[in-house]
Amino acid sequence: MLDSRHLATFDQVVRTGSYSAAARALGYTQPAVTQQMKALEREIGIPLFARAGRGLKLTEAGEALARHAEVILGDLTAAQQQLDALAKLRSGRVRVCAFPSANATVVPEAVSLLLAENPGVRLELLEDEPPASVQRVVSGECDIALAFSYPGLHAEIPAQVVEVPLMEDLLTVVLPVGHPLARRRAVRLADLSGERWIAGCPRCRANFLHVCAEQGFTPDVVFTTDDNLAVQSLVAVGAGVALMPALVLSFLCHDKVTGRVVVPHTRRKVSAYVLRDHLRIPAVKVVLDALGKAAAARTSGC
Repeated sequence: MLDSRHLATFDQVVRTGSYSAAARALGYTQPAVTQQMKALEREIGIPLFARAGRGLKLTEAGEALARHAEVILGDLTAAQQQLDALAKLRSGRVRVCAFPSANATVVPEAVSLLLAENPGVRLELLEDEPPASVQRVVSGECDIALAFSYPGLHAEIPAQVVEVPLMEDLLTVVLPVGHPLARRRAVRLADLSGERWIAGCPRCRANFLHVCAEQGFTPDVVFTTDDNLAVQSLVAVGAGVALMPALVLSFLCHDKVTGRVVVPHTRRKVSAYVLRDHLRIPAVKVVLDALGKAAAARTSGC
C-alpha cells in the first residue's frame, strides 16, 4: 500500500526537478525528502529515479507513477474536502451555492423559515451559475447547490449527486412599454421572429436558441449579458426584447418594461443538488425542507 505522504513528496520532486527544490517547497530538509523517496522505492520494490549529471531522471517506473500521482492525490484531496464538509455540517453550518435570481428570492425566504424554526442552522451563501455550481458540490466547496435546467437540453448529473426538484419557473417575454404586442395577454414566440434580442447566460442562451429553432426561426441576437438589470435596461431603451424567467421579474422589474406570457409555454426546472451521503445529515435535510417550502410559495410577475 502506497503511503500518501510519500506520494505527495514524490509528486513535488517530479514537479520541481530535484530533492532540494522539493524540500524547499514542502518546508522539509533535503535528507527528509531523500529518506521518503528511498522508503517509497522500498514500498514499490523498484527504483524511481536515476542520476543524470547533477539532476534527476525518472526511470520507467517513475514515469508510470508520475502519471498516476496527480490523479490519486486529487482524489484524496476531494475525499478529504467532503469528509471535512461532513464534520462541519454536524455543527449546523450548511453552505448553499445558488444562481443569482434564486439567491435573491428562494434563498432569503428559506432563511426566514430557518430563523423561525431552526435558528441553530447557519447558512454560508455562495453564488454561481450551473453547471459550475453543481460541480462545487462534487468538489466539496458547498453542501447544496441550487441550479436550473431546461427541457430538451440534457444536463448530466454526477453519479454521486442527487437532484431534489423544487419548482418550475415560467419564462416571460420582456417588452418595452408601448410595444404593439404588449397589449396582448400572451405573445406567440413566432410573432417575435423579426425582433432584435438580448440573450442571457450561456445555459439560458442555449435554451433560447433551441426554442426559437423549434418555432422555425433564428433570432437576431444583438446583445448578450448575464446581468438581469442590464437586460431590462436594454429592453427599456428599445435595443431589443428578451426572454426572462418569472423568478427574476418577481423581484426586479424596470418601470419601462412589461412582461407577457410567451406561447408556447417554456419553463426551466429549479432543483437542489446534494451529495447522496449528505441526505442523511439532519442540517442538510432541514435546509432542503426550507428551500422546498420557499420555492412552493413563490409568486412572480411584472
